[in-house]
Amino acid sequence: MRKGVLEYCILEILSKKPAYTSNIIDEMHTAKMIVVEGTLYPLLTRLKNAGLLSYKWEESQQGPPRKYFELTPKGNSTLDELRKSWNELVYSVNSIIKK
Repeated sequence: MRKGVLEYCILEILSKKPAYTSNIIDEMHTAKMIVVEGTLYPLLTRLKNAGLLSYKWEESQQGPPRKYFELTPKGNSTLDELRKSWNELVYSVNSIIKK
């Protein structure tokens, strides 16, 4: 379940704008979700290999070029499906909690 939630959060973050790996980690930490590079890199690779993400290299003033990830059209479609599933799950759990 955690893997699915992390994938969903990554896609949500990248839906706003392309991001560098450390930007994704920072956003996750801000949301109190602890994610380390060792977890994030394989997830990003899996999402890229599934055709949900693409990347581009950009020069950095603070060191070597950086790989910025962004959603593909397939990634946007998948995100729409995940949003729907998430909302259904939240509704179901809240229904159980309220009983």
